[in-house]
Amino acid sequence: MAFLQLNKDLEKLTSSAKLSDVIPDIDKILDLLTKARETVAAANDPHTTSLTLTKLQNPIREGLDGLLHNDLKHVHKAQNEFSKSVKNAFSKTKGSIPADHDPMIDHESLINRAVAMHLLREGQFGVATTFINEAHEQAVAEHGAHAEVNPFTSPRFLTQADTIITDADISSDLSAFQSQALQSSFAEMYSILSSLKARYLIPAIHWARQNCLELEARGSNLEFELCKLQFIWLFKGPAVNGLPDTIDNGVQGALKYARETFGRFQHRHLREIEQLSCALVYASNMTTSPYVSIFDISRAFEEVAASFTREFCSLLGLSAESPLYVAATAGTLALPQLVKYTSKTRAKGTEWTTVNELAFETPLPRSMMYHSIFVCPVSKEQTTEDNPPMILPCGHVLARESLEKLVKGTRYKCPYCPYEGAFKDSKEIIL
Repeated sequence: MAFLQLNKDLEKLTSSAKLSDVIPDIDKILDLLTKARETVAAANDPHTTSLTLTKLQNPIREGLDGLLHNDLKHVHKAQNEFSKSVKNAFSKTKGSIPADHDPMIDHESLINRAVAMHLLREGQFGVATTFINEAHEQAVAEHGAHAEVNPFTSPRFLTQADTIITDADISSDLSAFQSQALQSSFAEMYSILSSLKARYLIPAIHWARQNCLELEARGSNLEFELCKLQFIWLFKGPAVNGLPDTIDNGVQGALKYARETFGRFQHRHLREIEQLSCALVYASNMTTSPYVSIFDISRAFEEVAASFTREFCSLLGLSAESPLYVAATAGTLALPQLVKYTSKTRAKGTEWTTVNELAFETPLPRSMMYHSIFVCPVSKEQTTEDNPPMILPCGHVLARESLEKLVKGTRYKCPYCPYEGAFKDSKEIIL
């Protein structure tokens, strides 16, 4: 799991080693130089100028030494440590994988779709437009002006007014896709995420309220979680939230907000509302109260932003994460073992002949495990789309091919219990 460790080291680098940390020290040096210049200009005296420059030498030297030996040294050290982590992660991947067969070579339109969708999801609308135009020009150059071109990579993709369809319904040509609507939707999403990053919850709450019926149908608590966080944010007061010190802020503002907002959530979140209300009694000593964990919002804004992104994409019919990002990350995690396996099979002169499965377990994190698998207890083989799992009326599950081998005439006996039944009584399990 070298790449998982590499990802942790990258997060450590980006959070601790920042060149922006040197800005205060640089500002101090600039302030010293500015004051010295003003003093010299105001005095207009050679003796004063010499004395001012002499006094300036030590503070400037100390400031630069601190800048070089503390701030920049810390950044340089963190970069060196991350460089070692990169070398350690990639040094374990020795060998190569076969390049004589590319399964995606005949699916250029799918690759273009994945790349363009990723750019749109990331808010890179200008880059997405350029990519679509250039992909279209390349297709015309390779196949001729009268060739059938993927509409997704043609300029018409940018202006057509068809209806958006969900990711599961999108065909390879994406003829029903509509980029302007997608761009507008993702622009709204990134605008709200920017507000959440700035600790401003109102735009997200308005969006959740506008889509409350769809969210409730999905069983989502996003609207309440946003309102709950807004209540706590107001409760913290102007010293923490930086909002104006008015009647709408602080404990009084939080109580007023609760009276205006929480009534519509009582049927689903009554207990949580009661806890928030009772916490007001402990406003003066919240750190020692039974509700201190509820009012700890050190990661609340990051978590609610992730929930908002997930629900926003779900209402568009899309996954919360970019499929291209997930595929690339999963491939990167699996690559070392795939290279190792390929090297060993080459050395032994053997090869894996099963098309739909690998010879080893891919070390993916739980967040990337989307589909359940089933291994038939009779054949000891993993089920596939052509050989799906079948559940018997007695509750036991076998692969279809194993069940077919057990059938004599039209009936079979379960290999794990006395039950006997007909093949038509078994049902396919959708994983």
